[in-house]
Amino acid sequence: MSTDTLMACIEQFIQSLAAEKGYSAHTLRAYRNDLEEFAAFVAGDPDGVDGASERLKAVRVSQVDAMRIRGFLGYLHGRNRKTTIARKLAAVRSFFRYLQKLRCIETNPAEAVRTPKHGKPMPVYLSVDDMFRLLDHIEPEGILGWRNRAMLETLYSGGVRVSELAGLNVENVDAQNGLIRVLGKGSKERIVPIGQKALVAIQTYREVLATEIGSTLPGDGALFLNKNFGRLTTRSIARVVDKFARACGLTVPISPHAMRHSFATHLLDAGADLRAVQELLGHSSLSTTQRYTHVSIDRLMAAYDKAHPRR
Repeated sequence: MSTDTLMACIEQFIQSLAAEKGYSAHTLRAYRNDLEEFAAFVAGDPDGVDGASERLKAVRVSQVDAMRIRGFLGYLHGRNRKTTIARKLAAVRSFFRYLQKLRCIETNPAEAVRTPKHGKPMPVYLSVDDMFRLLDHIEPEGILGWRNRAMLETLYSGGVRVSELAGLNVENVDAQNGLIRVLGKGSKERIVPIGQKALVAIQTYREVLATEIGSTLPGDGALFLNKNFGRLTTRSIARVVDKFARACGLTVPISPHAMRHSFATHLLDAGADLRAVQELLGHSSLSTTQRYTHVSIDRLMAAYDKAHPRR
């Protein structure tokens, strides 16, 4: 490494994540923000008041030890949730593991720092009745109405991430076999089945769109378009979900990710195999999928009452 200044090392680390790991722009931005906040703390400017100072640029990796990292966690305490603190510490750990692998440092100062304990929050999800109420509340009138219906039907039918939905192209939809191809985390592709209601909504949306613009739509490019016929962003999709959740009077805050939670929950409640749901969601670890089993207590209690010899 050409220099051992902390900021230069952070920049090289971010570049390696992009080139070697294929991380998304969103993930890279999160790593950069966390590590630059850490660097500012080491430089004595934790609130970023003088973030462009020469002092920050001059901070060297050799100045960082376990005490500095513990001090950073102490600074974060009370300002951030425990889950956020744990994420920031994970970014610092990954950074120093990278430097150790390159032999820029002999020991990893973050290894001796324990991760704050935190309880995992329960996923927000809708009941089946509330989910149907949300989907049926969307009036399919005009291009935007059919687009919104198709988007929300696809979110729930396939359990896809909002980034995967936004990235869908026309050619990714196999209507004949009821499948869509999505690009998930780490640029991993997977095939996801979707139901007829979602497929019909997508087809109708595209037909209405073709009629509106007065020409045949291309067989490639973004599936869901904004009012200017560009690719719809994840933020815009989230606003659409929130709009209809409020309009139909749902009592819990609903996001595109909550619809994904609902998809997993409803499958497990109906008796779907946990590993099959893991594959559908694109989870690399089964423990991530197991978070959804807590909502299946009714089914578990029914099995207990039926099978336990001394209930």
